Amino acid sequence: MEIVSSILAFLVILTVLVFVHEMGHFLVARRNGVRVEVFSIGFGKEIFGWTDKSKTRWKFSMVPLGGYVKMFGDTNVASQPSGDVSDLSAEDQAVAFHAKRLDQRFWIVAAGPLANFLFAWLILVGLFVTVGQQFTPPEVGEVMPGSAAEVAGLLPGDFIVELNGVDIERFEEVQRFIRPNPEVPIDIVVLRDGERVALTAVPKLSELTNNFGMTQKIGLLGISRGGVEYVQHGVVKAIWRAGGEILFLSRATLEALGEIIVGNRSASELGGPVRIAQMSGVYANAGLVPTLGFMVMLSVTLGLINLFPIPMLDGGHLLFYIIEFARGRPLGARAQEYSFRIGIALVFSLMIFVTLNDLIQLEVFDFIKNLAT
Repeated sequence: MEIVSSILAFLVILTVLVFVHEMGHFLVARRNGVRVEVFSIGFGKEIFGWTDKSKTRWKFSMVPLGGYVKMFGDTNVASQPSGDVSDLSAEDQAVAFHAKRLDQRFWIVAAGPLANFLFAWLILVGLFVTVGQQFTPPEVGEVMPGSAAEVAGLLPGDFIVELNGVDIERFEEVQRFIRPNPEVPIDIVVLRDGERVALTAVPKLSELTNNFGMTQKIGLLGISRGGVEYVQHGVVKAIWRAGGEILFLSRATLEALGEIIVGNRSASELGGPVRIAQMSGVYANAGLVPTLGFMVMLSVTLGLINLFPIPMLDGGHLLFYIIEFARGRPLGARAQEYSFRIGIALVFSLMIFVTLNDLIQLEVFDFIKNLAT
């Protein structure tokens, strides 16, 4: 039953995020006069759908791991042109995606990832206004014996006000700053008895295994905090704070991927559909607010991944448009064709890797092996 609930939660969350992404493409395409032929949630054979008065086919397809918007003039879901736009009639050119100006094509493609960022931002604004933003004053509650904090001279009751010259307002900011910097000296300014005291700490390297079996190397100071509070904001402040959270999530995601690429973090931290489904079930069981927070994280990640300059992804198309702008003409058909083939190979290879990674982390192969012996 738990597996079924996790799968259902995963499908609902993914469907919402894919819908938001593709709706971004759809709305900007229609705004620029492009005829949209298909709006699909999922890939493969159609399960059910309908055609609206603009002759757009809205449908749900068999494989629910993504979606696409197919515009007039596309030959496939990767938005490759079906031929030379000059061969189209004047009437068809007026509604063909590839006949539009470069700036129009650029924003139509960019609208998908931007819609994911906007969606995440709106959720956070709503949460910060209604529920509040998680907030804990940066006060040191307890200093663990033998910890980096004790070596540095931190004391219970100290208020951490700066880390490497960066102002600190919340304990959560201390965690975000320290965790990615194991064994890196950190300049700390604390407020102690009304006076500012400068200290230096070197966070200890520690391996953390979370509830999903993922192991991560992090830095630890060895201090505790008080209870968690939620501070509600007015709309204006919530808008500002939500923007800051989106920027932090984006930066943290890119930094983590960079560390994996250079080998400073394990590739086992990369999760695929299986692990996301498991996490969806956990967050769904925890309630609406944790689920919305999880959706924010996934929406930001989806937006970032689609901006990667890989042919077949939105970022690959945007890269082609930047090259077209620089050259004054698009890349040749053969160069684009080979690029898309490489992009497809990369995307599918990554999907296979993260899925196998999920199965290994969840010990599925060990389970099957034990059944057979």
